Amino acid sequence: MVKKNSAEIGFEKQIWNAADELRGSMDAAEYKHVVLGLIFLKYISDKFEERYDELIKEGDGFEEDRDEYAAENIFYVPSEARWSEIAKNAHSEENGIFIDNAMRAIEKENNSLKGILPKTFSKPELDKTKLGAVIDLFTNVKMAEHGDKKDILGRTYEYCLSMFAETEGKKAGEFYTPASVVKTLVEIIKPYNGRVYDPCCGSGGMFVQSKNFLENHTGNINDISVYGQESNPTTWKMAKMNLAIRGIESNLGEHNADTFLNDLHPTLKADYILANPPFNMKKWGQEKLQDDVRWKYGIPPKGNANYAWIQHMISHLAPNGRLGLVLANGSLSSTTSGEGKIREAIIKDDLIEGIVALPTQLFYTTGIPVCLWIINKNKKQKGKTLFIDARELGEMVSRKLRTLTDEDISKIATAFDEFENDKLEEEKGFSKIATTEEIGNYDYILTPGRYVGFKDPEDDGIPFEEKMDKLTKELGELFDKSDELEKQIRKSLDEIGFTF
Repeated sequence: MVKKNSAEIGFEKQIWNAADELRGSMDAAEYKHVVLGLIFLKYISDKFEERYDELIKEGDGFEEDRDEYAAENIFYVPSEARWSEIAKNAHSEENGIFIDNAMRAIEKENNSLKGILPKTFSKPELDKTKLGAVIDLFTNVKMAEHGDKKDILGRTYEYCLSMFAETEGKKAGEFYTPASVVKTLVEIIKPYNGRVYDPCCGSGGMFVQSKNFLENHTGNINDISVYGQESNPTTWKMAKMNLAIRGIESNLGEHNADTFLNDLHPTLKADYILANPPFNMKKWGQEKLQDDVRWKYGIPPKGNANYAWIQHMISHLAPNGRLGLVLANGSLSSTTSGEGKIREAIIKDDLIEGIVALPTQLFYTTGIPVCLWIINKNKKQKGKTLFIDARELGEMVSRKLRTLTDEDISKIATAFDEFENDKLEEEKGFSKIATTEEIGNYDYILTPGRYVGFKDPEDDGIPFEEKMDKLTKELGELFDKSDELEKQIRKSLDEIGFTF
């Protein structure tokens, strides 16, 4: 996760530390839904109570009118599910039952949340004393705050997602893409307005960063329409909660579903697509989709879904649509089972706007190197592709994890902006513009390192002759020391009867 100063993440970390104590013997994958569900419950209750107080002050008696909340995109929370009731029963042995019943009551009143909220708080393995302590902590913080802290719960939700990703390791790939990677894609693609689509949306991180992008660039979240799909049922529920917390209206389908075998948005033509599909997915249903219209450039191989994802997304792009996705580096050069031919056909159709090679250790879930594909149905720079080698960027935030800094992200996004406007000054070792013909000379392999070359070594201003004089002097001194050491070793061996 991107570094923030301690004051900024103080509350998020406080929630995580307290909630982590609550875990006990529960498995992280299951416990995740307990913590995130509790955060969600507190948030919607705060939002409801904020509006409730406004209606009380207006004095017209509409404080229990559900339409008054729906009009403001606020979930109606029935009296028995409001946080005041949860807090009142925080230290009861049945506090978990109260929360489960609150979740059911909220689902009953809000169709869009039906079947979404977790109801696992009454499980015996959940320590009810610790649960009460966490409820107290939540009670003492107003989560629906105003001003620049209004997103405090959304940030807490994301922070906990990242911490669970770290805890779960490889399993976390189903629900979490590192924030710095998502932000890089969003800053390149720039989803200002129109339809935004993610066919493998996980917990909804691409949409959250799109919202953040709009807010940071004086845009309006109402200018975009969000469409997504997710095959994992529990991850789909997490996405629904995550987007609800952020106030993002979305169409994630009526249920979870496999994108290849059951496309929930078959007629969608998106203006922007942002995605981090599963890397090198083996069993994806190719044998059932031989004649699918999505395979315009060739049938993807049975044992790897990379080019199925690429072609699925291309098929969903609007005529001026732009696509950014994360893939394993193997996608750039693989020629097995027809992948090379598919890639060649896509390149010849002039769809590849840019490729970014990312540094290692960005993901909790894998150590394999990854890259960004930027695809554009209507490129400004026809017949040209931008290659960026960003493998040297980023900073370590732990022994195992690296993140792209805001400066790194800006450098990459600015290169795309300048390329698009024909103003880019290529930087050896970092950026290079190549024509389709040049790419063909490399057998349509898209590895950025082949194009950008090596960075020139920095000139320290010392003349070559002066450097050689210094180096040969140092080398001579080392040789003299080596000779002296050899004499001492021979003498020592001779003294104990080992002469040679």
